[in-house]
Amino acid sequence: MLLGIAAIMSVGIIDAYFIGQLGSRELAAVSFIFPITIALSSLGVGVIAGISSVVSRALGEDDMPRARQLGNLGIALAATFGIVIAALLYLIQEPLFQLMQADKALLPLISAYMTPYALGFPLLLLQMGGNGVLRGQGNAKRASALLIAYSVTNWILDPLLINGIGSFSGFGIAGAAYATIGGWAVGTLLAITMVQSSNIRLNPVCLTSANWRSGVYALVKVGGPAALSNARNPIGLSVLTALLAQYGQAAVAGFGAAGRLQSFAIVPLLALSSSTGAIVGQNWGAGEVGRAREALFKAFAFCIIYGLCIAALLVIFRDSFGALFSEDPEVLDALGQYLLIAAWGFSGYGLLIVANGAFNAIDKAPIALVQSAGRVALIMLPIAWLLSGWLKADAIYSAELLANLIGDSVAMLCSWFILRRR
Repeated sequence: MLLGIAAIMSVGIIDAYFIGQLGSRELAAVSFIFPITIALSSLGVGVIAGISSVVSRALGEDDMPRARQLGNLGIALAATFGIVIAALLYLIQEPLFQLMQADKALLPLISAYMTPYALGFPLLLLQMGGNGVLRGQGNAKRASALLIAYSVTNWILDPLLINGIGSFSGFGIAGAAYATIGGWAVGTLLAITMVQSSNIRLNPVCLTSANWRSGVYALVKVGGPAALSNARNPIGLSVLTALLAQYGQAAVAGFGAAGRLQSFAIVPLLALSSSTGAIVGQNWGAGEVGRAREALFKAFAFCIIYGLCIAALLVIFRDSFGALFSEDPEVLDALGQYLLIAAWGFSGYGLLIVANGAFNAIDKAPIALVQSAGRVALIMLPIAWLLSGWLKADAIYSAELLANLIGDSVAMLCSWFILRRR
């Protein structure tokens, strides 16, 4: 999972690198886009969490027929949701970015990216549905191969479609969206192939024989809160981006580039969250509560150690990392200041997402949702708003730091109480 998630997160880094070559306006535009695309990807995370949770627990209970029915039902729901969300996104994209305080001059650039992105979005959820079926069975290598295939395709297409080659001048910022769609298409084809060679195959008979009412309820009960809990952070980042817009495009561009760098830095924590969910879910379903508890608390220890180490690395080399995205001194200053303050909270964010992964797996998704919602709505946004008049842009970075530090304490306490109680 580490390799797979590293590959998919590197897409954001590479997008920002090639788009940054187009200019600071394009980098600012994609900085407004980034929180929205991450929030939409969180729906895919919810699909994975819902399918993986119900499939892993059914397998832990040694109920293969139910696991197959739920796996097929989950993929069918993913495709349906993808089509509905794509239509909504296409219709509301302009008022959405106006609400985020995007400059009028940036709106054509944003539309050039978001229109093809919206139309291709169903492919993402289909790919994630197949990923959830594989993860629920413990097929981490295959699930990671899907992510790597998507990422490699995007790496290859990005420079060709953004900047062009030879007499082909490229599509500019829209090329990044086309590259993403190409990656989704490859990932979806590979997902179907891998699922068909697993123990839970795509089979229309499973859909006709399944109890749709209980199956949909089981999937949505986990997947819905999981999607919302994962979307809360990028939604919060969208609001923070809107607050930063008052300090100029350079501040927004630096914050957006730093966010992509952060998303790559926390890859091991995201991988740990994905892996811990499957391990905890199967052991919980089999009644091995001690093993589930042991896996979770060892994962917590890793989050703390890794988070502090990567924060030190990012702070020490912040100027070198910033040079990957822009040569604008103001953008570099904003990016460096973000890392100097917010990076020390990455370990806390890791603790939160690992705890949420475990809660989703053991059918406690509402707790994960409350944790994530509280972190953003009760801590991050109020602190950013209250301190903005005093600290200006630094208030945004400080709010994220405090939200992560307080959120990790709450996550550990909830985990201890729930797993010790049973």
